[in-house]
Amino acid sequence: MKASFDAIVIGAGQAGPPLAGRLTAAGMKVALVERKLFGGTCVNTGCIPTKALVASAYAAHLARRAADYGVVLAGPPGIDMPAVKARKDRISGVSREGVESWLRNMAGCTVFQGQARFVSATELAVGDDLLAAPRIFVNVGGRAVVPPLPGIDGVATLTNTTMLQLDRVPRHLAVIGGSYIGLEFAQMYRRFGAEVTIVEKGPRLIAREDPDVSDAIRGILEAEGIAVRLDAECIRFRPHGESGDVVVGVDCRAGAPEVVASDVLLAVGRRPNTDDLGLEAAGVEVDAHGYIVVDDELRTRTPGIWALGDCNGRGAFTHTAYNDFEIVAANLLDGEHRRVGDRIPCYALYIDPPLGRVGLTEAQARAAGKSVRVGQRPMTRVGRAVEKGETAGFMKLVVEAGSDAILGAAILGVGGDEAVHGVLDTMSAGGSADTLRRTMHIHPTVSELIPTVLGELKP
Repeated sequence: MKASFDAIVIGAGQAGPPLAGRLTAAGMKVALVERKLFGGTCVNTGCIPTKALVASAYAAHLARRAADYGVVLAGPPGIDMPAVKARKDRISGVSREGVESWLRNMAGCTVFQGQARFVSATELAVGDDLLAAPRIFVNVGGRAVVPPLPGIDGVATLTNTTMLQLDRVPRHLAVIGGSYIGLEFAQMYRRFGAEVTIVEKGPRLIAREDPDVSDAIRGILEAEGIAVRLDAECIRFRPHGESGDVVVGVDCRAGAPEVVASDVLLAVGRRPNTDDLGLEAAGVEVDAHGYIVVDDELRTRTPGIWALGDCNGRGAFTHTAYNDFEIVAANLLDGEHRRVGDRIPCYALYIDPPLGRVGLTEAQARAAGKSVRVGQRPMTRVGRAVEKGETAGFMKLVVEAGSDAILGAAILGVGGDEAVHGVLDTMSAGGSADTLRRTMHIHPTVSELIPTVLGELKP
């Protein structure tokens, strides 16, 4: 069947469905193509299911600390992993079904399920259907990288996707990769009761952060009994006899050269889902890593084709994908001129306590040649953290010395993922550090100490 539309959206992730909503509301006839699960990475294998697991792991951790709060339990808490998984699946499933129902009942939107491939710059093949439109929006997301490490084909490994299907607690989980996804899984499974080892080839964890942030996070994880192996120069794998275990070679500068694990999680990066779209038939350019090349308004070099979300390499988060939708919709439908370059980088690491990040790190600011002043405060000196009995971490703000402009912030501590938004909003509104210094905050909160930190800046 051949069908013509005003617009085609490929992918039902975080940008595609709301864009379909805006386009249909503007009177356009829209086709949306989804090959597998509605909701994309966030709903199915990312934010929602992992944060549901983080919540269960936090409950277990807090239960073990009950005596610290004067609460007496009859015995140590147990972990019902099938129930943990069922809760996670239920939360994720409700969200997925909501997205699908919304799209299937959207006036003016026709949903096609199957693999989309470009036939030309204005045509797509989806199974036996040929869809045509003058506007095509690609929102196909990404997937975990499985690196060609020595011996990897001879052992069983997990990715963030297959890890979510476990209904058991591994005896010993080796996490390959000391970045954001790996650290979240490492801590949650340690709290579920697994022995956990993080193997990172670099000299420190989450290398994009300032060294003091990386060191603090390492300390938090090690305090919970997680082994951290850095400088793993030659990661390799081999079966451990007939046991089903895996020997992970690390060749670290200190410690045993091998780790024997029951399960191995690969958390070493992601790649875009662009290799099976037939982009060459539409003349759409990709870079060396497979990301679709776009301009600051998310247009590809082929007129009439846009790329949004993880597949364009301009952001790897749900919030950046959704902002991509906002940019495209505003420019296309509202006559605005919004650009990717206008947004302020922000994200969070959902270990406990979480890390909320916005703007530049101190190292990035200094590398850019800026004269900076920095303010810090440990969470042991934040009343709300003390009251909650959760005093790990610290807050840090980076300010330009001459202009008093806020350049960035890192809040590693209880509520840090929420508290950092006060800084983000001030930066977005063009406010200075003095704007926050003069603002009255609610007590007792974590946020109320941000003005105090800004009043204690040092070169």
